[in-house]
Order: sequence, then C-alpha cells, then structure tokens
Amino acid sequence: MGQIGDGSLVEWVIRTRYTRAVMLKNLNIAIIGAGNIAEALVSGLLKKRVVQPSQIFATDVSESRLKHFKTQYGVRVGSDNAQAAKWCDILILAVKPQVIDEVVVGLKLPARSNPLVLSVAAGVPIERIQSKLRSTKHIIRVMPNTPSIVLEGATALAGGPGVSSQELEIGKSIFEAVGKVVVVEETHIDTITGLSGGGPAYVYVFIEALADGGVKMGLPREVAQLLAAQTVLGAAKMVLESGEHPGALKDRVASPGGTTIAGLHSLEEGKLRGTVINAVQSATLRSRKLGKLGQSRHIASRKNGVGRAKRAT
Repeated sequence: MGQIGDGSLVEWVIRTRYTRAVMLKNLNIAIIGAGNIAEALVSGLLKKRVVQPSQIFATDVSESRLKHFKTQYGVRVGSDNAQAAKWCDILILAVKPQVIDEVVVGLKLPARSNPLVLSVAAGVPIERIQSKLRSTKHIIRVMPNTPSIVLEGATALAGGPGVSSQELEIGKSIFEAVGKVVVVEETHIDTITGLSGGGPAYVYVFIEALADGGVKMGLPREVAQLLAAQTVLGAAKMVLESGEHPGALKDRVASPGGTTIAGLHSLEEGKLRGTVINAVQSATLRSRKLGKLGQSRHIASRKNGVGRAKRAT
C-alpha cells in the first residue's frame, strides 16, 4: 500500500498521469458506509473495470448489507472502520451527516497516516472533517446525486486546502465510474445541492406531469409514462452530446404556428421557468441554513468537550 505523502505509490501515479484504470490500479479503496451511493460506486468501478474487487473494503453496521456486498461484488467487508481506514490509500466517507463526527473520530488513524479522503456526507464542510481527522490534509468534499445508482449521476467535487489538482483527478476517476463529474470551489456546493442534488426530484415531477397530460388526453398510463421518461432522457442526451444551448434545440422543435409553440406558450403562462429557478434557489438556501445549523452544533459540541476536559483536570 502506498500512502499519499509517505511513499509514493500515489505520487508515482500522479507523476505518470495514466488513464483512469491505470491510475487506480494499485490503490486500495475503503468505503465507510455501505448504502446506496456506496453500492453505486462499487458497481460502477467494477463494471468499468477501474479496480478489482480485492482493492475495495466496505464497512457498515448492517450485517445484511455486508453480506450483500460480499455476495454480489466479491469485495472485502467488515464492521471495523479503523481497520479499513488503516488498510486503504483512498478513504470514502459515505455515511449520514448526523453520524459523521462519531465515525471520523472512530477511525483512529495513526499520526503518520495520510490517505486521500472523499466525503459524501451532505452539508458537512471540509473544515469540520479536518478538525476531527488531524492526520491528513487531503480531503475532498463530494456532492453526488441518486442517478449514480444507474451510473448516470452528476457529481461535484471540491478540494480542501491541502488537495492538489492531481488528487482531484484521482477523485474524478472514482466518481466518473457512476456518471459525469465537475470540479468546483466548496462555496458552490450548496448551489449544486439545490440544482443536481435535488434536480432528479424536480425532473420526476415533470415526467409525472408530462405523463398525466397524456393520460388526460386518452393515453394508457404505462404508454404515457414510457413516452414521457424516454422524451426527457433523449432531450438530455441531445443537450449533452450536441453542446448546443437548450434554447436553440427548443427552437428547432417549435415551428411557427405549430403544436409545440402552443404547448410552450402554456408552460410560459404557468411560469415554469420561474418556478424551476425558485426551486433551485429555495433548495440552495435551505442547504446553506442546514449547513450553518450543523456547523453551529459542531462548534458547540467542541466547546462542551473543552469545558468538560478543563473541569476534569
């Protein structure tokens, strides 16, 4: 195992700038928390042959989840987070934000241990993890979304102060196994939470409404839903593959005096654009509020801990 900063298996990988599969070929990945996002990552990494099962160690408190990971994917499993953390080169924290502090403290990494850490805990800033995990400065905050489960996710990465561009490439290599990846400043993570984090839910509502329109006009439900979902999938693919502005693609469909422009007029009357923009804004502001609340609780717990320590001396 080559820890970042100690030895140089990772540094060698960085210097060589190899392809994704080669970049991760000799690196061990520990995933703390065997939930849906963790399973999507394991499935994607193995399906795309980015790593081998022997390179993955998944931990969880649920025996049934561990059994599933072992049976389905053939990876190493266990309930000892500290053991997994000491074994790995890359540590992925895929746990709920309300338990992140407890989990990070429980890792008990040796002072000289220096893994690359990727945190998927929503709303938890890098500084908070850094304060608990003093042995490494290599921390990347990750905001994925649920379509990662079908390997069509949209993920944002934000590197902490000690993370290099090459280390971000390693993070990208992992999450590109489940979809598209962008690299942003941490200050943008709340906005991304409101856009691509909540975006699938907004799209599901649109698909449902589009299908309901078909049903209202006489189509069977299963036919309407299939057509609506495939239409959204195809339209999204055209945006991604053509590189054209969505407005230009829209204009190609809407001929003068035709049926599509009549439908678009109804969407404008219903203020679809403004409603969607407001949804992203509301979700972003809520994410910021929750993040500040979590940070306030974190600071309060640290102060209480210091107070107890002083009283004990």
